[in-house]
Amino acid sequence: MTTQNDNSIDSIWFTRCAGNARGGVPTATGLAYQLGWLDEEFKADDIILRTLQETGNEAHRHNHYDHQLPNLIREGGNLFAIPAKAQGAKTRLIGLTWIDEGQSIIVRPDSAIRSPKDLKGKRLALPALKAIDIAENRRGRSIARYGSLHGYKGALNSVGLTLDDVHLVEVGNGQPEANPDGSDANLGGFWEGLEPLLKGEVDGLYVKGASAADGARKHGLVVGIDLDKLPERRFRVNNGTPRPITVHEDFLENHFDLLVRFLYQTLRAAEWAKTNLNTVYDLLHKEIGASREGLEAAYRDGFHQTLAPDLSAERVELFRQQKNFQLVYGILDRDFDFDAWIDHRPLEEARRRLETYSKAA
Repeated sequence: MTTQNDNSIDSIWFTRCAGNARGGVPTATGLAYQLGWLDEEFKADDIILRTLQETGNEAHRHNHYDHQLPNLIREGGNLFAIPAKAQGAKTRLIGLTWIDEGQSIIVRPDSAIRSPKDLKGKRLALPALKAIDIAENRRGRSIARYGSLHGYKGALNSVGLTLDDVHLVEVGNGQPEANPDGSDANLGGFWEGLEPLLKGEVDGLYVKGASAADGARKHGLVVGIDLDKLPERRFRVNNGTPRPITVHEDFLENHFDLLVRFLYQTLRAAEWAKTNLNTVYDLLHKEIGASREGLEAAYRDGFHQTLAPDLSAERVELFRQQKNFQLVYGILDRDFDFDAWIDHRPLEEARRRLETYSKAA
């Protein structure tokens, strides 16, 4: 699908949490890219698709955090997107995905923790704030800390408990040191709690994702509580649930059609995924770096049926819950007009085009 060339830009940047064995997640955008559909969409316009994750683009990777690159489409954790907006980033929210991504509290094999009620009185690992994030006032970048905090909070709230009912034990020292044995990158940033858990200094450690499942198995640890099985989505809200798609206001207003075409291919890939699970797993292995076993443990229960982004009332309210969590727990500099941040137009138009082309086919 092509339209009249837009010669005012020669590249479109996009970023998603691809992982490379460091905690990536499935996205329809990533699938569309792996399938070559995004490159094909813009080839006739002489527009190159560039991703922050590729080798050679290291100089721009900080834009995954601050969203200062005008022609960037960002699909990633909300612990970056929401604080950036609160600090004045000129972004708009154009889509939300929900993929249960293997959130769990891992324990030692002899642990009695098997349900959220068992957490009462237990010691739970809380990774320290990164020193550089304190210095640069970018607290949301300490993903492991706030992901863990909200993971514990959701589990406790599901059975009427609160964070006051557990002992949070800060682990790590906030310094960017190498992983303990150089081989725990696949714990997705949560490795600081690994040694304390193995030594018995804490009773549980929050992790998420296929790579974390691989890491837990490698060290003989087991899932004590599968957070993806909690009864309501509101108990599973975290950094990636919901996961926002945001764009710079300049891109939205000046290159609207290019944005719609990008989203069209994302929606098309989400439809394709519904009937191609085995190939989806193959592509995710390349995209994320986790083993097939880890992928199947983390992403299951028909996840491939619901990869498409939307702005449904349910997802918007769950996302508002995450914004409020960040405000309450000191991640945001200030509050902002959440509803005014949302722009439904590009996704609605992309969906309309997908329906039109699907009928024509």
